[in-house]
Amino acid sequence: QVQLVESGGGLVQAGGSLRLSCAASGRPFSIYIMGWFRQAPGKEREFVTGIRWTGTNISHADSVKGRFTITKDTAKNTMYLQMDSLKPEDTAVYYCAARADYSLSIRTSPNDYNYWGQGTQVTVSS
Repeated sequence: QVQLVESGGGLVQAGGSLRLSCAASGRPFSIYIMGWFRQAPGKEREFVTGIRWTGTNISHADSVKGRFTITKDTAKNTMYLQMDSLKPEDTAVYYCAARADYSLSIRTSPNDYNYWGQGTQVTVSS
């Protein structure tokens, strides 16, 4: 089992920045992929960005390329999401997720992840 806890959400004006953290505990050595997803009211949960836990592969959704940066600190079992140039359309609940099944590629479907955090609200005002 892996437990994930997000932190760092909040309210920010358009053009501002926020940094989210996701701390993994339990059996973090079983993780292959970690990712960030988001879900806005009335919309499906969507992939934002992901990273291989023991490698360097990274993938971003087109909507956040050049604005969001995913990083990890495996010694601390923590993943980060630096969000810059935020837009009102980035408003959503952000979730971190972990995949404990083997994968070479970064998965973009929520169904491909085994563990989820509780979510943290990000609100971008115009």
